[in-house]
Amino acid sequence: MEKTLVAYFSASGVTAGVAKRLAKVVQADVFEICPQVPYTKEDLNWTDTASRTSVEMRDPDCRPALAVAVPDLKEYKIILLGFPIWWYREPSIIDSFLESADFKGKTIIPFVTSGGSELGQAPTNMQKLVPQATVKEGRRFEAGTSDQALAEWVAQWL
Repeated sequence: MEKTLVAYFSASGVTAGVAKRLAKVVQADVFEICPQVPYTKEDLNWTDTASRTSVEMRDPDCRPALAVAVPDLKEYKIILLGFPIWWYREPSIIDSFLESADFKGKTIIPFVTSGGSELGQAPTNMQKLVPQATVKEGRRFEAGTSDQALAEWVAQWL
């Protein structure tokens, strides 16, 4: 039986909370995408043009190293991929994740956390990185999104 994987990157804990609740709702396996060098509060200061995230996001070829190898994806048909929106796109660590495994034939459905920014260029960028997969448009969630809202959203894919 093919299973669903919830893979996520969370810099501040918001995406982790949504991802874990989503995984529980759909009874999916969970994989946390962690950078080899964790982000500090200073790294996340988007108002500082010299901060780590500012530097990474200006370089579309930046690929931060992953702390843990991506698991074997053979048994998964759908991957719900969660992350915060940074500069109207996916963080560079998501690009590292997508380029670190075989996503051929998989359906990737992004879910993002943000107080107001939508997915921006994330689905288009991601599709270019995994051309043999299908990347759906996805959806933005706030930290307090109800389990019912998560279940209703994901029901269209499962």
